[in-house]
Amino acid sequence: MALLLQLRTVTGLRGRADRIAKAVFRGLSFYTRVLENCEDEARFDETFRWPVASSIDGNEILEIQVFNYSKVFTNRLIGTFQMVLQKVVEEGQVEVTDTLIDDNNSAIQTSISIEIRYQALDGTVGAWNDKEFLETPSVHSEGDGRYPLETDSLLSSHRQGLDISPGKSNQQSAEKSFRSKGKEKTKEHKAGKGVFSAMKLGKTRPSKDDHRKQDEPAVLEAEDLDRKALLQGLEPDTISLASVTAVTTNVSNKRSKPDIKMEPSAGRPMDYQVSITIIEARQLVGLNMDPVVCVEVGEEKKYTSMKESTNCPYYNEYFVFDFHVPPDVMFDKIIKLSVIHSKNLLRSGTLVGSFKMDVGTVYTQPEHQFYHKWAILSDPEDLTAGLKGYLKCDIAVVGKGDNIKTPHKANETEEDDIEGNLLLPDGVPPERQWARFYIKIYRAEGLPRMNTSIMANVKKALIGENKDLVDPYVQVVFAGQKGKTSIQKSSYEPLWNEQIIFTEMFPPLCKRIKIQIRDSDKVNDVAIGTHFIDLRKISNEGDKGFLPTFGPAWVNMYGSTRNYTLMDEHQELNEGLGEGVSFRARLLMSLAVEILDTTNPEINSSTEVQVEQATSVADQNCTGKMEEFFLFGAFLEATMIDRKIGDKPINFEVTIGNYGNQIDGMSKPILRRKKEGGDGNEEESELLQNSSEDEGDEDGEMVSVSSSQPMKPLVTDRNYFHLPYFEKKPCIYIKSWWQDQRRRLYNANIMDKIADKLEEGLNDVQEMIKTEKPHPERRLRGVLEELSSGCLHFVTLADKDQHHSSRTRLDRERLKSCMRELENMGQQATTLRSQVKKNTMKDKLKLVQNFLQKLRFLADEPQHTIPDVFIWMMSNNKRIAYARVPSKDILYSIVDEEMGKDCAKVKTIFLKLPGKRGFGPAGWTVQAKMEIYLWLGLNKQRKDFLSGLPCGFEEKKTARGQNLPSFPPISLLYTKKQVFQLRAHMYQARSLFAADSSGLSDPFARVFFISQSQCTEVLNETLCPTWDQLLVFDNVELYGEAHEMRDDPPIIVIEIYDQDTVGKADFMGRTFAKPVVKMSDEQYCPPRFPPQLEYYQIYRGNSTAGDLLAAFELLQIGPGGKSDLPPIDGPTDMDRGPILPVPLGIRPVLSKYRVEVLFWGLRDLKRVNLAQVDRPRVDIECAGKGVQSALIQNYKKNPNFSTLVKWFEVDLPENELLHPPLNIRVVDCRAFGRYTLVGSHAVSSLRKFIYRPPDKKAQHWNMTGEIVVNMEPEVPIKKMETMVKLEANSDAVVKVDVSEEEKERKKKKKKGGGGGGEEVEEEEPDDSMLDWWSKYFASIETMKEQLRQQEAAAAEAEEKEEMEMAEGSKAQAKNKEKSKAPKDDKKKKQQSAPELPEKKNKPRIDELKVFNKELETEFDNFEDWLHTFNLLRGKIGDNDDNATEEERIVGRFKGSICVYKMPLPDDITKEAGYDPNFGMFQGIPSNDPINVLVRVYVVRATDLHPADINGKADPYIAIKLGKTDIKDKENYISKQLNPVFGKSFDIEATFPMESMLTVAVYDWDLVGTDDLIGETKIDLENRYYSKHRATCGVSQTYSIHGYNTWRDPMKPSQILSKLCKDGKVDGPHYGPGGRVKVANRVFTGPTEIEDENGQKKQTDEHLALAVLRHWEDIPWAGCKLVPEHVETRPLLNPDKPGIEQGRLEMWVDMFPMDMPAPGPAIDISPRKPKKYELRVIVWNTDEVILEDDDYFTGEKSSDIFVRGWLKGQQEDKQDTDVHYHSLTGEGNFNWRYIFPFDYLMAEEKIVISKKESMFSWDETEYKIPARLTLQVWDADHFSADDFLGAIELDLNRFPRGAKTSKQCSLEMVTNEAELPMISIFKQKRVKGWWPFVARDENDELEVTGKVEAELHLLTAEEAEKSPAGLARNEPDPLEKPNRPDTSFIWFLNPLKSIKYLICTRYKWLIIKIVLALLLLVMVALFLYSMPGYMVKKLLGA
Repeated sequence: MALLLQLRTVTGLRGRADRIAKAVFRGLSFYTRVLENCEDEARFDETFRWPVASSIDGNEILEIQVFNYSKVFTNRLIGTFQMVLQKVVEEGQVEVTDTLIDDNNSAIQTSISIEIRYQALDGTVGAWNDKEFLETPSVHSEGDGRYPLETDSLLSSHRQGLDISPGKSNQQSAEKSFRSKGKEKTKEHKAGKGVFSAMKLGKTRPSKDDHRKQDEPAVLEAEDLDRKALLQGLEPDTISLASVTAVTTNVSNKRSKPDIKMEPSAGRPMDYQVSITIIEARQLVGLNMDPVVCVEVGEEKKYTSMKESTNCPYYNEYFVFDFHVPPDVMFDKIIKLSVIHSKNLLRSGTLVGSFKMDVGTVYTQPEHQFYHKWAILSDPEDLTAGLKGYLKCDIAVVGKGDNIKTPHKANETEEDDIEGNLLLPDGVPPERQWARFYIKIYRAEGLPRMNTSIMANVKKALIGENKDLVDPYVQVVFAGQKGKTSIQKSSYEPLWNEQIIFTEMFPPLCKRIKIQIRDSDKVNDVAIGTHFIDLRKISNEGDKGFLPTFGPAWVNMYGSTRNYTLMDEHQELNEGLGEGVSFRARLLMSLAVEILDTTNPEINSSTEVQVEQATSVADQNCTGKMEEFFLFGAFLEATMIDRKIGDKPINFEVTIGNYGNQIDGMSKPILRRKKEGGDGNEEESELLQNSSEDEGDEDGEMVSVSSSQPMKPLVTDRNYFHLPYFEKKPCIYIKSWWQDQRRRLYNANIMDKIADKLEEGLNDVQEMIKTEKPHPERRLRGVLEELSSGCLHFVTLADKDQHHSSRTRLDRERLKSCMRELENMGQQATTLRSQVKKNTMKDKLKLVQNFLQKLRFLADEPQHTIPDVFIWMMSNNKRIAYARVPSKDILYSIVDEEMGKDCAKVKTIFLKLPGKRGFGPAGWTVQAKMEIYLWLGLNKQRKDFLSGLPCGFEEKKTARGQNLPSFPPISLLYTKKQVFQLRAHMYQARSLFAADSSGLSDPFARVFFISQSQCTEVLNETLCPTWDQLLVFDNVELYGEAHEMRDDPPIIVIEIYDQDTVGKADFMGRTFAKPVVKMSDEQYCPPRFPPQLEYYQIYRGNSTAGDLLAAFELLQIGPGGKSDLPPIDGPTDMDRGPILPVPLGIRPVLSKYRVEVLFWGLRDLKRVNLAQVDRPRVDIECAGKGVQSALIQNYKKNPNFSTLVKWFEVDLPENELLHPPLNIRVVDCRAFGRYTLVGSHAVSSLRKFIYRPPDKKAQHWNMTGEIVVNMEPEVPIKKMETMVKLEANSDAVVKVDVSEEEKERKKKKKKGGGGGGEEVEEEEPDDSMLDWWSKYFASIETMKEQLRQQEAAAAEAEEKEEMEMAEGSKAQAKNKEKSKAPKDDKKKKQQSAPELPEKKNKPRIDELKVFNKELETEFDNFEDWLHTFNLLRGKIGDNDDNATEEERIVGRFKGSICVYKMPLPDDITKEAGYDPNFGMFQGIPSNDPINVLVRVYVVRATDLHPADINGKADPYIAIKLGKTDIKDKENYISKQLNPVFGKSFDIEATFPMESMLTVAVYDWDLVGTDDLIGETKIDLENRYYSKHRATCGVSQTYSIHGYNTWRDPMKPSQILSKLCKDGKVDGPHYGPGGRVKVANRVFTGPTEIEDENGQKKQTDEHLALAVLRHWEDIPWAGCKLVPEHVETRPLLNPDKPGIEQGRLEMWVDMFPMDMPAPGPAIDISPRKPKKYELRVIVWNTDEVILEDDDYFTGEKSSDIFVRGWLKGQQEDKQDTDVHYHSLTGEGNFNWRYIFPFDYLMAEEKIVISKKESMFSWDETEYKIPARLTLQVWDADHFSADDFLGAIELDLNRFPRGAKTSKQCSLEMVTNEAELPMISIFKQKRVKGWWPFVARDENDELEVTGKVEAELHLLTAEEAEKSPAGLARNEPDPLEKPNRPDTSFIWFLNPLKSIKYLICTRYKWLIIKIVLALLLLVMVALFLYSMPGYMVKKLLGA
């Protein structure tokens, strides 16, 4: 729906002035362009289009105002015209001429002439129908074909004369058409702003003084808009700018946008690393198992160690898998985690359960990882079983250059909420069900003739047997399983009708199904073609979503070319890697999913893949009716053909599917037409009726012409040829037959267009932000308006095709969901628009980018229809290069929005090499540049397939179609040609690619236009050339109408090369531009001329490679010849011979600047040509001027410069965006005056170095009065476990701090719920117990708390946003609720925990700051005044893999730059203490060598990359600084990937020689050299000199003893006074009452300090420290000081660039040696575990299940004993004695176990050291959770004991035992959350009853007994004081249990017992054995007596 207004003329104006008009409807206003110097008539001729969301009401008003325009003052209103739209609504179209009225509502003479059209909503009323649907029979009678004349004026230009061939020049009637009236005005809009914005092609960029460049609506300039807004009473916050394209929708746009990125990156291999940590498993199903976890990624398998007899093993093992494969292959790999029971060398074990997901799912997670999540294990063999346990793991997938933020690995004690942390992506429900995936394969067609088998050829030669030479079958791969159909022997059109069934959990965690047609061959099967189905695109998980469904539909497969050779070099393409270069086959298939009801007993519970027969698909109803399609193409230009191809004749072949293919092309599918039976006749008749001029049969026999005539190429220049397509342009046309499913493509096109518009708008906004244009937020509002109207428009358009017979279920569901999504998006965009303000701009921009991704995702249609079109360039019949055009882009529709974006347009296409050949540099050179025109549509709609071509041609047809008007031409002959001159103003380029080994290039630019090319001069040794050169191309001939040239000139290609003395120039990058066109009848004057210089992004392959600053103009040479062209006025002062400089109006305006350079020193210079650098010098150059540093006489001795500051003056452009780069070069001065380049660096933007004098007004910021600084954070309350929110909208979070112990207790308490009042009060932690680690752990808690709050705040903000945005959309809200529920519960749990009454006198633990990244990232690399510039040398590698920037660094230059406009204001130079030698760099320290004590503290490392075969490492620290090299090899930590080092190292160093500190972690090896795991480098010098004072972090509090002693030799007060002195700040003045004043800020704080003996004394240190902690609040001098901290640094390994190998937590202190020495280093050695002893007394058992049957009486009994152990692996298991023959399940033991153990309180882990195996060299330390396991067993004497049940108690939190056996229940195990929990470390002694549990046959937990036990925990010292004996022994013996008689049978009556034990159980066995023995004896006797008997017999006989 839209309202269109064409504003034609305003006449009867008075005087001469600039005029502008404004049209307003529904509050959205459009401005016209400004017409300069109009007299009485203003011809605007502009068209405006308002997209309307709701129908227009008859009494709405359209208003037009006409103004006299003024640049300076506000515009003066001439008159207004208002019109009620009633008539428009009724009739649909109205023309009006009427007078204007002035302010007083009286008519004036001025009159206006307009035309208005309204396109109604339902798409059926009103006159616009005749234009939109050409085929409506109602309008024209049969065979008439012409429209009634009055509608003629309404036709849009690209549907001009209908049956008039648009090429002939009877254009006059159509010339009147509505669209082309806008021609003269459309100047550069569409071309400039809209079309090319993504490529930055000619984006209009108004400069400040001349903001009307290129006829932009002059009011786009911000100030005007604001003024207007105020006049009209609008708020500036609501103004929005539509894109200029919205103003000029009706440009005849005959060209579409070329794609700039060239290189296919799809199939190129990359580095990936999958790291998986298996932490533990829980609730494994099975009894007493020995679980092992197997981790599989793709083909690789790794195993954890085996844990014995436990259902919840704890592993904490880390595995890394490295891959080097293409992304597609990587993301399809399956990660499979399976738990196996009792696997060993001899047997493979039994599978307990497994879990699988693909790598892609992990990679799409935030941060590419799952962290601490629980995988649900299920058994694939048994669908009905339900879940088999949980496995906790971390999975991360890292590609090169991804960095993963791992959450901080501190003492992780969070309770494990399994359900809330499942290993599933967001939105996947935790209860996944089993589902069957039915993939039906019906048939295939168009298979290539794979005559690869030699035998077949031989057969054919000998026997003449001519069979189809391909035996196809289909293979489907999904979730790691493969299924195959049967093989159809020798068939090109195989019919299968089979279905392959996969059984997999739903929703599956594997994204893609791979479907491959393969050719079966005895030797090797090859893939014919591959297709991937993305499950996300064929299903929708929302509330109104649908299960995956697909088809029945055809899928097209693409792959290698169809010339059949024995070895196909592009075979990979057929496997689906990389972009296919040719059509291979199409396959008819469908997919359906059925969720299984696993309770159904009939269900087949196997998950094996099954293949079975399926019914065939009925042809008509779902795949669509066969239609005849017509593809037409015209080649308008073929240039830039690579010379390597050779000069053999070249032709182009176009194919669609197999039609047009010269080898095995298809003709009309005869069979199909017949099949349609009754349908066919109607179709015939329809064809006849529509193509009345050409008889049906003739049309039917039109032969396709699919390739152009071969032609010899002509030479353009030394790199390229071109083909002589001058006035004669060859054409091709192909008829093809496809099922008519255009609707799918139409919907995709509408969405694509919305997305293109959105992308273009976003690029505009980003460009505005980048170039700091005013008000980007207005443009963003405009973008959102367009988006919302586009979305609503889609809904109305798509609504029309609800009922269409040939639609699959997926079509219907997708349409519904797309309509929902877009409607939703439209509403959200409207809401967002109102929220866009200047300050919310950035966040909103992100949200809008999400819209863009979503649109692109929705627009991708999974069910193919018409195959893509391939254009191949053939040289001498060899295929060279190709382009692939998606058929939807060129598909014709009568509705504008549905038309493909390149249909009937001239598109520039670059041909590329196929497959692997296109990787790397080969793929960057253009093989050919084509201008090609394509049209694809139904044959019967073919009327105006030529309409989009540039006008002015005649058609040449084949002989037989000569006089038939609709027969397509085989070539076009252009009769009209225009002559132009192109001027390319090449000013400069920057940040180019380094192509020479010196790290520089010798660049020149080559400009191509049509078939001409020219070069700029070569500038040597630079990456930032300023060519300042004008290239003039004379006699450029363009074919077609003049006015079309003006709007759509061809594009210019600019390539940058590096000149080499020998060999060919190297390609460095390419960009495109569109010239500004001036026709001969136009003035060369503002606003369009002269054109402005603009930046064009240069691309090299897919990566950017710099910018080009240039301008291009195309000037028509009129009848007067060149003399009429504007003169070229170069600057007079330079004479460069034949080279023309850029003319004056275009080159930037310069002014004088001074550049001051601070030369500090050079660092880390590498050798040059094997020689050391000895006497280096730095040369600085900018815009042709420069300065040299002093020479460093001896680099080894002192690498700093003697003269610090130098300057030079230079002319730079006023506009900062045009500033040239500044080049830094380091040369080494060798003997005999030779110089060698060491390395160079280009500072591409000087902006951050420009000095801007401070504002006079702002200078006195708050210097009046005193300001008391708010010291809130210093108050000593902090950190409660729950956070107290003050108010939703306030950010304040109150934290109450409690000590570590209290926290521990509260945590336990929280876990324990209420715990009753019997908690024992603890002694308070005294300071002696606290150490550095207490501080560290407390700080980590704080850090986590802050992260949690940030997340909560972010989530809240997001929620708020969602709420605002989703007012209408309830569905989302529901989803949101679902996904949030688990989190909420967790919060509730935390908050509901009853808090203990706070004890106020508890001491607070001081904290430090833990940075989870490097310190420098927090403090801007410490470049506050000293900057580091990396010096580069060497080529940049050709493909992305080899040379990274790191490897090219040959050293670093330290210094700084300051740029300012001359002259400087006086007050700076007049300041006190101003030293003119230092210029702008005042107050800089001396750079003489200085001795420093460096103290490095290494806390610990996390997540190290395993270095040994066993998946572990033996890490130790190595530190290198200058000549000092410390290797701490003796103290390696055995088999640890998360080692705690806790060490400090002191090193003395001299800056600047030794300033780069390297801390590395090595892996210790018994034999061989130690391997580097990873290292990190720290530049100490920048830290040392930084104003942030990074020498020694400032603590939170000042104390002189204890764990928090002040580390710095300078006290806070000394530091403060030094800072004040250096910063010229007044102060510090200490006042009474704990106040201190610095500048005008007042701080308060305590004034007393306690020494060791508790004596208090007065001090100012606390006050001084308070100031230091808030130093950033001090005016001018203030900046944030580095706090006491621990930083986390990633460890990197040069062999694996870009991939983190672990992280190191550390910090560095530095103390100058000329100051007092610092105290001893803090002791951070790891805490030693404390020795404890746990005594467990098992008193009694009860209700133990009875296992044995009595032999005589048959009664049940059990021989009970209890086994217990504490450490992970039963190493120290202890058993009670046996209570025999218990008949009731009661057992009496009175038995004591004693478990000594080492325990780390802070981490809640038991530490055990033991050898891993008998071959281990040393013991490995393990940390395992403190869990006590008690098991009850039934003792058997002659067979293995039977396991009856077990309970595991976590000593930190276990349920309190029940008082009696009755109260003890299963609840105690299953329902832990509700029960009070206790910790043995708090309680010390606990007694009670606990249940033993085991799983029954149905996997349900059941109680199998109860035990009464007593746990008593003692420290080692207490245990020594009160010893106790094991079992019932001394000391402290336990009394004998009182057991009933039956249990003593064994001793009283051994025989009877034997009878019991043996007879009952083994009766039959004994009988069998006796019988066997008898038999054996008889056989023996028989054998013994046999021979004798035989002899007897024989002899006797």
